Amino acid sequence: MKYYIKFSLLLMCLGILLPACSRFLDVPPKGVVGADDLNTPENVEKLVIAAYASLGNDHWEVPYTSAWVYGSVRSDDAYKGGLGTADQGEFTQYEVFSTIQENQSRGNLLWTRLFMGVQRANLALKGINGLSDDSYPEKKQRRAEMRFIRAHFYFLLKSHFKKVPFIDETISQDSINTVSNVQYTNDEQWNKIADDFQAGVDDLPQQQEQIGRPNIYTAKAYLAKVRLYQAYEQDEQNNVTHINPQRLNEVVTLTSDIITGSGYKLSGDYAENYLWQFENGKESIFAVQRSLNDGSEVGRIDMSTALNYPMYPAYGCCSFHRPSQNLVNAFQTGLDGLPKFETFNNVEMKDQADFQANSFDPRLDHTVGLPGHPFKYQNNIIYQTSSWTRGPELYGPFSGMKSVVQADCPCLTTAKGYAYPASSMNNDIIKFDDVLLWKAEALIELGRQNEAVDIINQVRQRAKNSTGRLVDANGHPYSNYHVELYKPGQNIAWTQANARKALQWERRLEFGMEGARFFDLVRWGIAAEVLNDYFEIESKRRTYLQVAHFTKNRDEYLPVPTQQIDLSDGLYKQNNGW
Repeated sequence: MKYYIKFSLLLMCLGILLPACSRFLDVPPKGVVGADDLNTPENVEKLVIAAYASLGNDHWEVPYTSAWVYGSVRSDDAYKGGLGTADQGEFTQYEVFSTIQENQSRGNLLWTRLFMGVQRANLALKGINGLSDDSYPEKKQRRAEMRFIRAHFYFLLKSHFKKVPFIDETISQDSINTVSNVQYTNDEQWNKIADDFQAGVDDLPQQQEQIGRPNIYTAKAYLAKVRLYQAYEQDEQNNVTHINPQRLNEVVTLTSDIITGSGYKLSGDYAENYLWQFENGKESIFAVQRSLNDGSEVGRIDMSTALNYPMYPAYGCCSFHRPSQNLVNAFQTGLDGLPKFETFNNVEMKDQADFQANSFDPRLDHTVGLPGHPFKYQNNIIYQTSSWTRGPELYGPFSGMKSVVQADCPCLTTAKGYAYPASSMNNDIIKFDDVLLWKAEALIELGRQNEAVDIINQVRQRAKNSTGRLVDANGHPYSNYHVELYKPGQNIAWTQANARKALQWERRLEFGMEGARFFDLVRWGIAAEVLNDYFEIESKRRTYLQVAHFTKNRDEYLPVPTQQIDLSDGLYKQNNGW
């Protein structure tokens, strides 16, 4: 798919941007070519491609693909970074929670950009529905693909904003003004998203000729994710009031199908998930496809992470998305090779000697740029806090690595018109390790934790094996690595409570700095407890966090933008607490 997307086509179909103050679903952009004008299979295919292109149309202003602001900076994983708290200042508001405003421009822009994806999918679906099966043999499959893309954007909308209006291709432009964001209950909203993914399960092939298009297992994976989120039933105040066993059993069934029948597997080395040369590998289930030199003006490069590179000359800018001290400490292991669940945060691990004197999970050096260590497996490039970071006295000594490519990667470029680095490395949305841990989580919550231990251990074993690239030019390990598997009755009492703690810890280590952490905490119903404990300690290390506070029953979701409520003439209702 990546070489099939052309910017000239996108401009013809939809235009690139809408003003942030416009209500996207209400006001069609000038110059849009509608479905009525594109009533041939050839032109409908262009609408389909435009919908696919929307998957990667985010930007550092609204990085919804990498979710580094919304899922990492809003959690205990990361600081915003940059030159200071005023640099991209609205992101600081998201980080500290206490100063978030209902009318923030970035919140409105996020809402608008996500609905742009919904609109493109709906426009393609209108065109598809207007063709006969005989004239368009791909009709059923393309319809399933577009419903998948629409559901992807609605999943993002719901997980960020909770209360969103559901607009499908059957709703006329004149009727959009009558659609409320509380037309459906919370559970019914999840079902609407699930229905679109179920269409993919029903009508997508087992394999696609073009990489980037979803297949039946991609749809099953995303459907499993929806059902897992839906299983943690919330009341109007965002409290988790019940965990639904029926939904959990659906998760177990769907993930089992993927594990046994899809052919997806864990990569042999954890590093392969974060290196350009291994993209679309055996672990990648669904990814936003990026490209360079594809015939378009600037390529389909990843602008969502362009601020996150360190200040090393080969990158140039801008030192955002910085790992927290809390996250670095969480990678510690004890003498038994297991996480230090209760004592991990007692002492700061920050100096080069700390990482030899103590033992760590290897995923630390896959995730975090550490002082004196080779950066991103490049033994000729040694990470130095003083010259590689902005504001180390404010944001600490570390840098993130997962979304950063190697300095000599042919995928690295400079965004046209900017001094910021960007790359054509794909953004993975769902990987096989996610599927494994979703199944383990569902089993644990069903009281079947004994069936989950081997699954969690698969992920830990891969981490234990992933040290081959973590040696310096002299063959010495970057850090002192020590990881062991969970052995019930030997090194852990495998109760449901302990299994739950192990699962939640494993997700944090496995997906650190990948934008998942905040949404996990909200799903589990523990965001207020975890984040306010984090702020209490971390604010003594990072003084700007002294104003930070998570307000329970409010901050689980972003406010519905005031601009959108005003444009709906008050039809839209605000989330609880705002």
